[in-house]
Amino acid sequence: MNKLEYLQNRNDVKIWHIEDLQYRTYGRVLKGYKTEKLCKYMKEKTAIPESGNVYVPSEEGLEAIGEFQKLVSAVYGGMPVQAGYCNGRNSTVNGFEYHKGSEINIAVTDFLLFLGHVYEIGKDLTYHVDQAEVFYVPEGTVFEMYETTLHLSPCRVSDEGFRDIVILPRGTNTPLSEEEKKERDEAFAAGDKEARLLLQKNKWVISHPKREPLMKQGAFPGLKGPNKKLYY
Repeated sequence: MNKLEYLQNRNDVKIWHIEDLQYRTYGRVLKGYKTEKLCKYMKEKTAIPESGNVYVPSEEGLEAIGEFQKLVSAVYGGMPVQAGYCNGRNSTVNGFEYHKGSEINIAVTDFLLFLGHVYEIGKDLTYHVDQAEVFYVPEGTVFEMYETTLHLSPCRVSDEGFRDIVILPRGTNTPLSEEEKKERDEAFAAGDKEARLLLQKNKWVISHPKREPLMKQGAFPGLKGPNKKLYY
């Protein structure tokens, strides 16, 4: 029994492999890029917390590695981007986010992902967890998620937790200025419903109502259904 079959037997939701055709509306798997030095840096220089997750938007050590420069030159066409990481022990869906611009991930460990589509968000800004699909991502996979893909933290598949390199347009997932918050609120008041989801720079979020860390930040409690947990 391989890892995917084992995880499928442990869970009551369908789990796809990221290289299945089912992933084609969410993004694509990238081939031919070397990532050994990036992954080595992650294993030697970044820690997995004892509980919860840690997210760093921009890590200078990763951005200084030549493999990163070659990858982003081709994939982003020279646009300014950042390389950060998300490490942790998460096992639940918690909510979804999306960005304006693709996100590139490098799986330093195996993990699972809940994914959905932005165009499935309701007119009332809600999204039901049953609309999402789950994908298994093996260690070493380099993959793109399109800007129309709803996603959040990976879910672990071992006691160790997970490590994931996250590449995004520079400035993404950093705090909004007070002026930007004011302009966001004015846009929402004027009729732009999406502005209610804007939580940080280039970060629109729908939270599960029971996800305290997101709710404390002011995220919109629009994820309906149970806060699903994945087992390993």
